[in-house]
Amino acid sequence: MKKLVKGIVAFRRNIRQNYLETFAKLALGQSPNTLFVACSDSRVVPNLFASTDPGDLFVVRNVGNIVPPCHCDGTGLSVGDKSEAAAIEFAVHQLKVSNLIVCGHSECGAMRALLEKSMVEQMPNLAEWLLDGKKIIDRLNHDENFAKDLAKHNRLSQLNVLQQLENLKTYPIVQQKLQEGTLKLHGWWFELSQAEVYAFEEEEGKFILIDDIEADKILARIDSAQ
Repeated sequence: MKKLVKGIVAFRRNIRQNYLETFAKLALGQSPNTLFVACSDSRVVPNLFASTDPGDLFVVRNVGNIVPPCHCDGTGLSVGDKSEAAAIEFAVHQLKVSNLIVCGHSECGAMRALLEKSMVEQMPNLAEWLLDGKKIIDRLNHDENFAKDLAKHNRLSQLNVLQQLENLKTYPIVQQKLQEGTLKLHGWWFELSQAEVYAFEEEEGKFILIDDIEADKILARIDSAQ
């Protein structure tokens, strides 16, 4: 807490003045290009590794970067899921974002909890939140070759990203925009120890490091879709 308070003072003294014009414009409205779904993990900082500014990202963060699948009537499956559903609707319908990114990460506690049930014995809400994870465990067990060079919990983390992309497609507003070609889905994965970001390439069936070559490929794909 002390670090946070001191940080606010440092922001006021050293940084705030440089951002006054930016926030003055943002006070009139926001127009982010991307909805970014990330884990609540304190080590994952999207604005840092993606070098974004205020107003660039509409962010949803929760334990395990999970997007509960949509109910048949277009709403979240439970009251607890409505936060994610509301964020998706607002970002796609109101803000008209053109990209949805689900970003998982290595050493994710939620993925470890899926593999080690004893971790959630004293955390019933977390256990319930992770119930949908059985699908990811099944994917892990049925695809032994996927990311086989990674530790089991990190393989699960990457598969979790792919599952959440599938869950996003269950939302009518997402389905509509995908069919219209005005929305793209992306799967990213942040490797903590090296601070590197990977993107899922469907044709190759794996996550690829976003270096200069991969970045050029992604940017070319974006340009061709416009």
